[in-house]
Amino acid sequence: MNAEATPGRERLIEQFKADGLNVMFGNPGTVEQGFLDAVDAAADFSYVLALQETVAAGIADGYARATGGAALLQLHSGVGLGNGIGMLYQSLRGHTPLVVVAGDAGVRYDAMDAQMASDLVAMARPVTKYATRVTDHRSVLRTIRRAVKIALTPPRGPVFVALPMDVLDELNSEPVLPSTTVLTDVAPSPASVGRAAELLAAAERPVLLVGDGVALSGAQAELVAVAELLGADVYEVDSSEVNIAASHPLRRGQTGHMFGPHSKELIGRADGVLIVGTYVFPEVFPELESPFRPGAKVVHIDLNAYEIAKNHPVDLGLAADPKQALRALAGALERLLEPARRAAAAARLDVRTRERAREVLAAPQDDSPMAVFLRTLAERTGGDLIVFDEALTTSPLVTRYLPPERPGDYHLTRGGSLGVGFPGAVGAKLAHPDRLVVGFAGDGGSMYTYQALWTAVRHGINAKFVVCNNRKYRLLDDNIAQYWRERDIAEHPYPGSFDLSHPEIDFAGLARALGADGTRVEKPDEAVAAVTKMLAHPGPYLVDVQI
Repeated sequence: MNAEATPGRERLIEQFKADGLNVMFGNPGTVEQGFLDAVDAAADFSYVLALQETVAAGIADGYARATGGAALLQLHSGVGLGNGIGMLYQSLRGHTPLVVVAGDAGVRYDAMDAQMASDLVAMARPVTKYATRVTDHRSVLRTIRRAVKIALTPPRGPVFVALPMDVLDELNSEPVLPSTTVLTDVAPSPASVGRAAELLAAAERPVLLVGDGVALSGAQAELVAVAELLGADVYEVDSSEVNIAASHPLRRGQTGHMFGPHSKELIGRADGVLIVGTYVFPEVFPELESPFRPGAKVVHIDLNAYEIAKNHPVDLGLAADPKQALRALAGALERLLEPARRAAAAARLDVRTRERAREVLAAPQDDSPMAVFLRTLAERTGGDLIVFDEALTTSPLVTRYLPPERPGDYHLTRGGSLGVGFPGAVGAKLAHPDRLVVGFAGDGGSMYTYQALWTAVRHGINAKFVVCNNRKYRLLDDNIAQYWRERDIAEHPYPGSFDLSHPEIDFAGLARALGADGTRVEKPDEAVAAVTKMLAHPGPYLVDVQI
C-alpha cells in the first residue's frame, strides 16, 4: 500500500508505468491539461504527439501490433474521440489491445450540458471491448487495471476509460500494482481433439481457414504440421499478420474481404474444413447461405467462442488456444491417419510444391516503376525489413517482392478504414528502432493521416514511407466493376468521386513541408536511385511512386 496520497493525475501515470505503458500517444486538449502537465513532469514516461487523433490512434495501433502488447492512447474529450473512432474500429476488428483514455471537464459540470459535453462512454462503446467513466477518485487505478486486463485477454481489443478532470485532481491513495494478465493457453480435452481428428482425417479435399489468432498464440509451426499431415490448402481469412510463411506451398493466399462468392468458390469443394483463429467470413457482401459443401465436416478452433459458428453451423467447435489445440490435433492425426491417407496427403503437398515452383519460373518480368522499386528494395535489404502494408490494390506486387515470411515482419491493414499505413509504420519503427520499417499506402489512403510524417520527424522516428500513386481510389473502381457485373449494368466511366488526378498532389513536397524529405519516381530508371536515397537518408523519407 502506498502510504502517501498524491493527486490522481500523478498516481495514474505510476499505474501506467507499473503496466509497462511508458509511452502515450495522443493529441492534447484543455480538459486533459492538468493530466498532461503531470505527464510532462513524469520521469521515464514519454508523450508522442500527433497532429490529429486519427493519426495518434494509428500510431498506437502500429506500436501495439509490433510489440505484441498493449499501447496507451490519449484522446481529447468528445471531439477528439470522434476523430479517432474510425481508427478505433480498425483496432477493434483487428483485436489490437489499446488502452484509450479521454478527459472531460469534470463530474461537477455534468448537469450543465456545456461546450464539448458529450456521453463519451456511449460514443466509445461500439468501437471498444469495454468502455466506462470513472466518477470516484478512489477507483481510478482499479478501473485502469480492469481495462488493461480486458484489453489483453483474447479476443484482444481496445478499451476506453473516461477520466474527468476533477476526479484526477483529487488526492488518491490507491495502491499502484501491475494489472493481472489472464493466461489463456487452454488445451482442449483429449476426447475433443480425437473427435476433431476423426472428422478431418477422412477428407479428400481438406482446407484450412486461418486468421490472426494463430499469430497471437505463436502457432505457426503447429499450423504447418497439421496442414502437411492433411495435405490441406491453407487460406488466410481476416488475416493481417504472418500466420503461415508466404513461401509455403500449401498457402493459397487470402480469401478476401469484399465478396462472398469469391470465398465460396475457393472452399466450395472442400469436404473437410478446419477453421483456426478467425471468423468466417468477413466479407462486406457475404454469402447469406452456407458456402460450405453439403456434408462437409467443419471444425472451428478459437479462443473467441463468440466467433465459432457465428454465421454458419459447424460440426465441432473448440474454445481453445490455437497453439495448444493444433499441437494436440497434430499428435492425434499422427496416430489416426492410415498409410493410404498419409500418402494422399503427401501427394497433395507434392502437387502444390511443383505448382509453386512453376509459378515462380513463369512469373512475368515486370519493369514498371513500382516493380523496379520493390525489386531493388528487396535486393538491397535481403528482405530484412518490417513492412506495414496499406498498398491495397498494389499489395500483390508488394508481397511478390517482399513476401510475408517471418512473424513480426509484416503487418497488413485491417478493419476497412483507410489511413493506417503511415502511422502504423511510425508505431512499428518506434517499437523496433533498430529495424528498417517501410510503410506502404495508396495516394488516397495516405492523405487520411499524412501528418504522421511530422510526428516521425519530431520524435526522431526514422521510418520510411512509400505512396503507391495511381491518382484514384482504385479499389472502388474494382469494386464497382463487380457491382455492375452482378447487376448486368453496362460498363461506363467510373464515378468522378473516385478520381484523385486533379489537382495533382505533390507528395514529396508535402513530406518536406512536414519536416521530412522525399522524392518522386515516374520512370523505372528513377526507382533504383530512389531506393538508394531512401535507405541512406538519416530521417523519415518518402518515395512517391507513380503507377
